[in-house]
Amino acid sequence: MAIKMIVSDLDGTLLDGAYRLSAENRAALQKAAARGVLVTLATGRMFRSAVRYARELGLDSPVISYNGALVQAMDGAVLASSFLPPEVVTKTLRYIFSRGWYVQLYTAEGLFYAAETEAARVYRSASGVAGEAVGEGGLLARTEGVPKLLVVAENPARTAPVIGELTRALSGEVDVMASNPTYIEIVRPGVSKAAAMLAIAENRGIKAAEIMAMGDSSNDVAMLRAAGLGVAMGNASPAVREAADAVTARVEENGAALAVRRYVLGEKG
Repeated sequence: MAIKMIVSDLDGTLLDGAYRLSAENRAALQKAAARGVLVTLATGRMFRSAVRYARELGLDSPVISYNGALVQAMDGAVLASSFLPPEVVTKTLRYIFSRGWYVQLYTAEGLFYAAETEAARVYRSASGVAGEAVGEGGLLARTEGVPKLLVVAENPARTAPVIGELTRALSGEVDVMASNPTYIEIVRPGVSKAAAMLAIAENRGIKAAEIMAMGDSSNDVAMLRAAGLGVAMGNASPAVREAADAVTARVEENGAALAVRRYVLGEKG
């Protein structure tokens, strides 16, 4: 069945370690879009951080941000949203504070954290979005309209244990997943890139079998499984590659472009 929709993760999939979109990836996606294929970005990033890449690609399609908690048009209009309940945000923050972990909170007003730290500086460099240090009390005062919380583990070895702790402490109240080796995403149960992807597809009359999804991290697994063709990057973890229907080259080798050319454009070589 012909592919009518491409949904791609950003970091580690389209963007290299320096957060750049290669000319090869740009050209392949633009060629697919020119042929009438719907190209959509799906990321854990904020909309304002993701939309610049959609503009660079020349897209005019919905952007999936916050791991599916928000779907927005290119002009920022909200097409779908799913926020954490305020009482769950409060409970989660208090637990995180008790563990001494760094956490970021997101609202329509921006990005907030308790104190300026190295983790905050690294995130600002990667996303191009500056946050605001407001103290623990400031975070607890901003529990309305929160699409996600982000915990940054001290190192990759701590990510799985932290996910386990959060899952046990907040069982049934949140979904917890990793979006890179140290980033831990906390969203409302049922929120995912996969759910947002399928909702957009249904709205456009596109079947799941007509979707190709590309990703590299555990927060991409459900999306890869839900799409008719799930493509894992060569730099993806073994669990992500196992969930995919195909594995392409690494992000540094323009694996996304290779997948688009092979599976969507029908080009050989």
